[in-house]
Amino acid sequence: MAEHDYDLFVVGAGSGGVRAARVASELGARVAIGEEGRLGGTCVNVGCVPKKLFVYGSHFAYDLADTRGYGWTTESSFEWNTLRDNKDREIARLNEIYWGLLERAGVEILRGRVRVVDAHSVEIAGETRTADRILIATGGLPISPDIPGREHALTSNAIFSLDELPRRAMIVGAGYIALELGSVLRALGVDVTIVHRGEEILRGFDRDLRCHLHEELEVKGVRILLKTHVLSLKKTGDAVEAQLDNGERLETDFPLFAIGREPNTAGLGLEEVGVELGQRGGIVVDDSFTTSVPSIHAVGDVIDHVQLTPVAIAEGMQFAHQFYGSGDHRIDYRDIPTAVFCQPELATVGLTEAEAWHRCQDVRVYKSVFTPLKLSLSARKEHTIVKLVVDAANDRVVGCHMAGHNAAEIIQGLAVAMKAGATKAQFDATIGIHPTSAEEFVTLR
Repeated sequence: MAEHDYDLFVVGAGSGGVRAARVASELGARVAIGEEGRLGGTCVNVGCVPKKLFVYGSHFAYDLADTRGYGWTTESSFEWNTLRDNKDREIARLNEIYWGLLERAGVEILRGRVRVVDAHSVEIAGETRTADRILIATGGLPISPDIPGREHALTSNAIFSLDELPRRAMIVGAGYIALELGSVLRALGVDVTIVHRGEEILRGFDRDLRCHLHEELEVKGVRILLKTHVLSLKKTGDAVEAQLDNGERLETDFPLFAIGREPNTAGLGLEEVGVELGQRGGIVVDDSFTTSVPSIHAVGDVIDHVQLTPVAIAEGMQFAHQFYGSGDHRIDYRDIPTAVFCQPELATVGLTEAEAWHRCQDVRVYKSVFTPLKLSLSARKEHTIVKLVVDAANDRVVGCHMAGHNAAEIIQGLAVAMKAGATKAQFDATIGIHPTSAEEFVTLR
């Protein structure tokens, strides 16, 4: 007779948790997964997927403007409710798919808030379940500001259920979420002001791309306030007034704070059972995703390492194979490609120019800024930038960066080349597909 109810109990049915549960079950483990919200976690419900659908929907404003130069005369109007409701239907469909995937894999799905009771027990919906191992995969939550009037502040979750578009949006922050949602709202006609405490947008990205994107966003009408803090919020009629530290009182209908995300560990009972948490509340794990309690593990955003959906999925895979398979599935955290789906789109893989100068003795940089062919017949002006960073000692390409149409699709392919150790000479020897923006990467001299 089995000592515990399950071999593995997974807390959280987001990207990492679902993958770990499915793979572990397919490898022969007895698995249950507990979730109080919708299946799929942040990415499926209030993150990557609905955001990208909104990006597609909003970008038609620019696409329609471009058609006039190509001889098309179009009369168009936009209905926010149609986009929102169609998005909701797609998310519901994906939730059903996740449910089916787990069931077919033999995973027992339990609904309710989970609390860890001890090293081998959890409580869910008033019942106690035991497992040989417990995996925490509860992801992260948006951070709310600690300022007077914080009750008026909205997080990124709010945009996905808006009854109607606001006239004026203030977005605090200048990372992925702030710029992506700001771009969506601006393309749909909303007056957007970005308020950021830093010296430039997109901290951590290559400086040339950060400056390029800043200029392109301002051309589109986004107002960007740098080195500026929001001191307080207060309700003024139907609007909210933000007091800024530059003395301005900014009135807005949509005060959205995209100032980061924090690990979702509150109320799980982890500290009570001896699980060590980091300074930001993230679960501390070793290379096998094991916590300070040997039977409790964690993957994904809750460990506060690399907050990207594909990374959480890869960690879930490694965990499952390590404890229930052959153990040969290992993650390489180097050169992880990433994209910011603002408008224009930005994508990158590898080292920034500044990082390369810290790691390499000598660096060669290749860069091109141009107007893509598609816009040559359009009255709309938008520039693309492509950039390669090369280690001069061995000619290895150590960084690929792009801001422009289809940047993410292009950089994904270049990430494979970088993982394979491609040199600048091999880029140069590659025949480009003409005319494309992608060919710029093999014609940089």
